[in-house]
Amino acid sequence: MSFIKIHPLDNVAIALEPVQVGTSHQIGGISVTVSQSVPQGHKLALTDIPKDADVIKYGVPIGHATNDIKCGEHVHTHNLKTNLSGKLEYSYNPALPRVTPHKPESFQGFRRKNGKAGVRNEVWIIPTVGCVNSVAQIMSQRGQSLLRGSVEGLYSFPHPYGCSQLGDDHEMTKKALAGLINHPNAGAVLVLGLGCENNTVSGMQELLGHGDTERVKFLICQEHEDEIGAALELLKELINYASTFEREGLLASELIIGLKCGGSDGFSGITANPLVGAFSDRLTAEGGTAILTEVPEMFGAETQLMSRCADSGVFDETVKLINDFKDYYSRHGQPVYENPSPGNKDGGITTLEEKSLGCTQKGGSAVVTDVLAYGQSVKTTGLNLLESPGNDLVASTALAVCGAQIVLFTTGRGTPFGAPVPTVKISSNSDLASRKHGWIDFDAGRLLSGVSMEELSEELYRYVLKLASGDTQTRTEQQGLREIAIFKNGVTL
Repeated sequence: MSFIKIHPLDNVAIALEPVQVGTSHQIGGISVTVSQSVPQGHKLALTDIPKDADVIKYGVPIGHATNDIKCGEHVHTHNLKTNLSGKLEYSYNPALPRVTPHKPESFQGFRRKNGKAGVRNEVWIIPTVGCVNSVAQIMSQRGQSLLRGSVEGLYSFPHPYGCSQLGDDHEMTKKALAGLINHPNAGAVLVLGLGCENNTVSGMQELLGHGDTERVKFLICQEHEDEIGAALELLKELINYASTFEREGLLASELIIGLKCGGSDGFSGITANPLVGAFSDRLTAEGGTAILTEVPEMFGAETQLMSRCADSGVFDETVKLINDFKDYYSRHGQPVYENPSPGNKDGGITTLEEKSLGCTQKGGSAVVTDVLAYGQSVKTTGLNLLESPGNDLVASTALAVCGAQIVLFTTGRGTPFGAPVPTVKISSNSDLASRKHGWIDFDAGRLLSGVSMEELSEELYRYVLKLASGDTQTRTEQQGLREIAIFKNGVTL
């Protein structure tokens, strides 16, 4: 099989391998002769498509033909353009799926004193300002010899912010750092300040509010002759505290899983994203929580999410989420609908509708229960929508900030980065999984070679429980690859 037709209404099919001119294929009950070579993951016209007519994929329009397209021709950026433009008016037309609740299974995690569940027991160093990044990294390196007991690692998270920021940028930095400080994967945290930054330690203490002096300690570098030595003494105390936690049986309903895609290709919406969607549906049916973000990659598919909003209040918040991000683009004079990256286009994705319709499949078919602002913590189980851009590092960090203990990251082209929490790389095609086995944790491309969705989704579910229990690590964890990126949309002084 060289092509796959996703939906009966589609007038294009997807090439499962590079296809040369002159070959004939049976696709969806019709015979098509290829008149232009079609790269892997790209689209082939299954019928004549007149200029300005819709190109249909996933059963819905993904744009319109910019010239007459003949049956058998390659359909891509040279003859297909988005239908999207500007802000839209929306109405709440609920079509809520029927969900059969499932009894949650269990994993071995860490119960924190505030009741939250962690899947790792690490000690984190969080700088309040970028000026102390290198010092934080030195502290992390020198503190490795102090690790003991159940403590699984010591990590610092450099970032360039915390000073010279105004308004919303300053608040977003504070909220992002507070979310990381409160994260249940961290058994203990050292908050590291400089002393003259506008993101002051006292301000962070006020924002955190809990005064947990055993779990969280603060150090202002300008107040110590030897800040490294002072930090190591505090790290000893924090590591000793974190070592008092041991894994215990917890219900999978306490899992909060972030959903992210990056470097998508023409198979992402066929294999990896639907697979993660099946996982998300199962987790939420068991009382767990999934978080879908990348708001610009909802454009063109947003009405499918809106129809699944639990009530009119969640619908209104979803409309605001979409329109606020469009306004954000417009304020900066940027086009709203020119999102697919060069890598996306190389992989076969042409328009934002096409990308979004594939991207949102990670949310499965569950009811949308809540909408989160950037930096806001999860408060409702089920499928949540989170305010964040599509940028891989920014969005993955945002998922961790709001409480995700694990991120499922689908990709068609691969990426080595790791978020602050275990980041599972799920390949959309088996070629990527075999070539970049140092990056990829799970091969969803097997769906194209005969493995059923039911079988593979069960395997992914078991893998996540094993990962949450500490019985395995992601490739990025094994290599010590972790970093954060904080959302910024304003002026730097």
